[in-house]
Amino acid sequence: MRLLLDTCTFLWIVTGSSQLSKRAAELFRDPANEVFLSAVSSWEIAVKFSSGGLRLPSPPMQLVADQREAHAIAPLPLTEQEALYLPRIPHLHRDPFDRMLVCQAIVNGLSILTPDPLITQYPIRTIW
Repeated sequence: MRLLLDTCTFLWIVTGSSQLSKRAAELFRDPANEVFLSAVSSWEIAVKFSSGGLRLPSPPMQLVADQREAHAIAPLPLTEQEALYLPRIPHLHRDPFDRMLVCQAIVNGLSILTPDPLITQYPIRTIW
């Protein structure tokens, strides 16, 4: 399975949070699955950290790269095709970061590991 981590899912994985569901943790740990972190999530983390809305044990530039490597999470850059897919999805969710993750999941055939009920409204596979 090819899995795209929602931003909160990535943060919960790297911090060992109890908010991570058992199912999400099992799928994340399964070596048969490919796991991706989008550049969009890195951007979201950087924006929220720099505005004071997100506390982290180290700066995002260090934390994201180190934790991706430590957990064998592949980077997923944002492509022009994915960005231009945005007008094709309904405006069901106000969060621009999540909407772009939806576009990436659709274009790349990924399932999103997310607890966000708004994301589940889109025509993609979500797992929690």
